[in-house]
Formats: sequence, C-alpha cells, structure tokens
Amino acid sequence: MAVVIKGGTVVTAESEARADVLIEGERIAQVAADIDPNGAEVIDAAGCYVMPGGIDPHTHMELPFMGTVASEDFYTGTTAAMTGGTTTIIDFAIPGNGESLLDSYKTWREWAQKAAGDYTFHVAVTWWSDQVSEEMGILTRDYGVNSFKHFMAYKNAIMCDDETLVSSFARCRDLGALCTVHAENGELVFRLQQEIYDRGIRGPEGHPLSRPPEVEGEAANRAIRIAEVLGVPVYVVHTSCIDALQAIARARSEGQRVFGEVLAGHLLIDESVYRHEDWRYAAHHVMSPPFRSKEHQDALWRALAAGTLQTTATDHCCFMTAQKAMGDEDFRKIPNGTGGVEDRMAVLWTHGVNTGRLTPSEFVKVTSTNAAQIFNIYPRKGSLAPGADADVVVWDPAATKTISAKTHHQNIDFNIFEGMEVMGLARTTLSRGEITWHDGDVRATRGRGRYVERPCFPPYWHAQVKKNDLATPTKVEREPFRG
Repeated sequence: MAVVIKGGTVVTAESEARADVLIEGERIAQVAADIDPNGAEVIDAAGCYVMPGGIDPHTHMELPFMGTVASEDFYTGTTAAMTGGTTTIIDFAIPGNGESLLDSYKTWREWAQKAAGDYTFHVAVTWWSDQVSEEMGILTRDYGVNSFKHFMAYKNAIMCDDETLVSSFARCRDLGALCTVHAENGELVFRLQQEIYDRGIRGPEGHPLSRPPEVEGEAANRAIRIAEVLGVPVYVVHTSCIDALQAIARARSEGQRVFGEVLAGHLLIDESVYRHEDWRYAAHHVMSPPFRSKEHQDALWRALAAGTLQTTATDHCCFMTAQKAMGDEDFRKIPNGTGGVEDRMAVLWTHGVNTGRLTPSEFVKVTSTNAAQIFNIYPRKGSLAPGADADVVVWDPAATKTISAKTHHQNIDFNIFEGMEVMGLARTTLSRGEITWHDGDVRATRGRGRYVERPCFPPYWHAQVKKNDLATPTKVEREPFRG
C-alpha cells in the first residue's frame, strides 16, 4: 500500500518547506504540496518535521573485542537505531592480524542477516601482504565496499604500522576507495598505559591519562600527511580534541580532501566521568579516544557548525557491566566501548538545533546527507528525492523524554546519557517504506534489513593538488658516477 505523510515541514540538507511525501513501495514517489492520498495510508505529520532517516557511519554490532563480544547484535542494534530515527548504519568487518579480509567480511555479512534496518560495511586493514591487496580489489569490485579502516591504536592486536598504512592508502588510491583512520599513536598509548599502571593507577581514571589529546593529534596529522603525499582522500573517525581538529582544518584549508567525524558523546560528555566514585559508572565511559575536557567540546561544536567536521556518529559498541568488570583491577583490560545509536539524533537536536548551534537543515546534513555523500550512497540514502529509498523520519520537535537505561531499546545495562532531558524525538520512522517505529510502538522486523552496496569513486574524486606531482615526475639525465 502507498503511504502519504501529510501536513509536515519537509527538511532536507538544502531546504525547508511545507510539503507532503508520497511513498510507493520502498521508494519515495513524490514530494509536493497537498498530495491527494487516493486510498493511501496517511501519516499525520502536523507540527512535525519530515526528514531523511539518519545514517550512523560508525557502529560495532556484536564485535569480538578485548576478550569478549559486544552485547548489541545487528537485530537489537538496528531496531534501537530506528526508534531514534536512524535507518542505516555503517558497521565494520575487522580481521585479525594475518586473517583474510574477504573471509572476515563474509562472516560479518552472515551476522548481519538478522538486521532489521539497512546496513553496509567498512573493512579494516590490519596487516599487509599481496593477499590483502588482492582482496581489497575483490571487495571493491564484487561486494560494494568503498572504504577501508585503519586502526593506528591497539598495539599487538589490530594496529597498523606505517608500512601497512602507506601500502593500504596507496591501494585505496588505485581502487578509488576512501581511507578511514582511528587516529591515536598506538606506540605512545602502549607506553603511557604501562607507565601509569606502574605508578599504581589501576582504575578508569588511568584511561584518559594514557590517551591525551596529543597522541590523537599526532596520529591524525600523520595519517593526513601520508594521504597528502599519496593523493588519496582520508576520513578521520571520532575526532575528539582540538589537536586533531587543527590537523583536519589545516589540511582542508589547503585544499586536501579530508573529512572529519565527531561522536555525539564527545560533544556532550567530559572527562570528569572517569573520576566518578562509582567504578561501574566510570568504567562504562571507557572508550577510545576518551571523553575530553570542556574546551575540546566547545571546539568540536564550532567545527561541526563551521563544516570542518562533516558527520556525527556514535561508535556504538556496547558492553554490559559484567564485561566491563574484566578490567576491575586494570584499566587496560576494560573493554573499550559505549552505546548511543538510539539517542544520537535526539541529543544532537536538543543540544544543537534547540540551542541555535545548528539549523534543521544543518542537522539533516550532519546526521544523514553528508554521510550518504561521503560514502557514495546518495541520493539513494540521505535524501527525500523521488526515487530515493523511503527512509524517512517524522520528527516531533515538541516531544520530550528523559533518557534512561531502564527504558531504552539498546542491549546494554547502562546509558552514557542517563538522566538527560531531550526535546525533539522521532515520532515515526520508516525504513524503505515500512513503518518500523511509531509513537512508542516498535514494529521492526528481524532480517528485513538490506545490505547497501557502495561503489568506488571516479578518478577525479581522488585527484589531489600536491606540492610534488608524483603522477608526472621529471627525469633528469646525468652522467653516471665513475668514482
């Protein structure tokens, strides 16, 4: 049956206007004033905004990590996402050192069969060989993967050394793929962790001390400079501090194609959480990079409003209290990760749009459209144009709630936004034309989510203006050395 969303204000990344939206099957058919329902199901959007469904470009559902497995699976995670207005996630297939990228990708695809909402994958490069290079080509050609993740942290596990980083970046350039990086200097983190532990600091307060802003800034700058030399775009995930912001802003001002992502948590939570008297509370905030002091939050908000940062995400990676307790005597063993996929849009609307930091159209950009464009699924996703997937959220700006682990839909017994009052909520969420959430009623269907292929980028997208044009080197004829 066709669906007409009537009486709302349609908000896209470009405009805001009163209009109705006609959905036929899984696609948007028309956006216009006063559409005649003509027997279609009608969703009343009076007093609401009608926006593209959110895209979270950074999640980790059922991730095996640090000796355990994240508690959120693809069904519970995508369902929770849709209750908050997010209809598509980009997750990660992460092979261990020496493991096949292709096999890991297929494993994650199998896990994701249970997803209720649409999904796609970045694939991590954690080691280098001719096999890795070949499999990157297969993934881009046959499976619609156009982005590869590089962890510059987690020494002795999944950390890329510079040889791997350079080799993979060059391969991404040749394939027309996007490099993404977790920017922390893993060698420095490893050393600082040991020094802090040896000084007798064993609790969660040791976590931010071992990962100061400088280690993130150094790694961000190094990755960006490597990308500059090789002439390949780079996307810096979970930017948390001024040091990394400065590297991104400098590169963008010089014309380099660099993108920056910020987590909702880094915009709203500060490092005081690690000194909380309740170990459980402090441990649940252990994630990397850690939460920062307030001056970094202010800088992140300014960068988001200015366009220096383009996307918002959650790095949704849930661990129950019992799992966090694996590090009860050693902060280095606390599984890194927090939740947020359900709350991202509500907290960003409350603290972004309601405070004047963002306009409604800017909100759509940073929660949906920019991610769709950067990862090459626009206008299928991130838009309300005719022909686009009917991923739509009817957003009630007057609706309120208090966030709590007791009432959220995420599969975790803690919420980092616990007790926060928010104004602005998803009243109705549609995933490819099907209502999956309506006014407190969860209607998500296990296994209905669809994998979204993302084609690689054309050659011009990778063209970089470089100080030294490596593409057309000049050969100098010289007399041979005759010493």
